[in-house]
Amino acid sequence: MFSVIFPGQGSQIVGMGKEFYDKFDLVKELFNEADETLKFPISKLIIEGPKEKLDLTINTQPAIYLISYSIFNVITKEFNINLGDAKYFAGHSLGEYSALSCAGYLSFTETLKILRIRGDAMQNAVPRGEGGMLAVLGSNIEIIEKILVDNKKEIKAQIANDNSDSQIVLSGKVKDLEILDKILKENSIKTIKLPVSAPFHCSLMSNATIIMREELDKLTFQNSGKKLISNVTSEPILHFEELKNLLIKQVENRVRWRESVINMIKNGIIHFIEIGPGKVLSGLVKRINRDVKIDTINNQEDIINLKL
Repeated sequence: MFSVIFPGQGSQIVGMGKEFYDKFDLVKELFNEADETLKFPISKLIIEGPKEKLDLTINTQPAIYLISYSIFNVITKEFNINLGDAKYFAGHSLGEYSALSCAGYLSFTETLKILRIRGDAMQNAVPRGEGGMLAVLGSNIEIIEKILVDNKKEIKAQIANDNSDSQIVLSGKVKDLEILDKILKENSIKTIKLPVSAPFHCSLMSNATIIMREELDKLTFQNSGKKLISNVTSEPILHFEELKNLLIKQVENRVRWRESVINMIKNGIIHFIEIGPGKVLSGLVKRINRDVKIDTINNQEDIINLKL
């Protein structure tokens, strides 16, 4: 049994998807449709850059989705590989939108538009420079949770991403993260300040939650019957009616990626297929469980070599 997984922000790179764009009319049509839907040339930005503009959250989110959706459609329509047989569809943060769209819950154009709104809302939820994110390496979730609890009177920070056994990401105000960084280093825990412009997946995103609640309420999701894994719960979404509420909660809540992968494996998954730019999720899955099979689809050769 296999799962299809979709990357989130941070996997973007100028020129991503160009091989597919050059070779397949289907991809050119999707890129053109994206330009028309978003009313700006996102296809040119993806292929030519500049990197600084592509890295803006408002652009990054629809751009990564466009690449994932394009590759998914090349695999299924040009190579006739039935990824619809996946037991689960899952994605990391914005990748959850790629997952639900490729699983048939939301149309291509609606997903583009909601991700543009989501990116803008998350970027502007906190004044630029006020919030940040800190990656913690080589520690585990229990240790980090204890440090946060022990220091909750002095600092307010949250676990934003539980990525793997040795990679956790924290979000909060810059001044709190600076204090926390010192505490972690005093405990011989390695940290890296992430080059992000906002503190995603924490309570500082409350303004973005308000916007996303309003915007998601306007959307009509289709119940395709495919099984989605929620970032918020790390479990399959059992009731279609829960989908919108879980997407709203996702803005301020921890991305439980490590638990999601563990739960999928417990439920019989032995093969993960990452669809989208980069290999971030494949690396995380390897750290969580070295015994599962992992395929990363970044080019045509990867598709040719794909065996379900």
